[in-house]
Amino acid sequence: MIDPYLLVKWLHIVSATILFGLGLGTALHMWLTHLSDDRQAIATVARNVVLADWLFTLPSGLVQPISGIALIHMAGFDPWESWLVATYALYVLAGCCWLVVVRLQIQARDLAAAAVRSDQPLPDMYYAKMRAWYRLGWPAFIALLVIFWLMVNKPALW
Repeated sequence: MIDPYLLVKWLHIVSATILFGLGLGTALHMWLTHLSDDRQAIATVARNVVLADWLFTLPSGLVQPISGIALIHMAGFDPWESWLVATYALYVLAGCCWLVVVRLQIQARDLAAAAVRSDQPLPDMYYAKMRAWYRLGWPAFIALLVIFWLMVNKPALW
């Protein structure tokens, strides 16, 4: 017989792994390709990163709060424990950053594709989008690292 709590916990861990690992992997790939300044490579990688976000990051990002709420109730935690409240806030921060990052990725993808089609250099707007993308990735990445720490340690913060 499968223990429902362990099944939900497994789902939560797998979706967290996909969310964090894919985010880190695609961000590294996107950034390194950006540094190459190769319009065709940038257009291709950005297209694939956007697709990966829709296919994997978004579903994992939705599974996280659903499975997290289920685990809180199944384990009998007070949903207002300080470490959980901090987790909620950090998750919202990471999610807000991600929403903007995805929009920036789509815009960067489109600008790179247009540069390839017109055989023109990447426009200044592309570089502005990528600078914003880079800056927004850091708070999301750090927020997820802190969330992992909170999940493992469950500290009383206040």
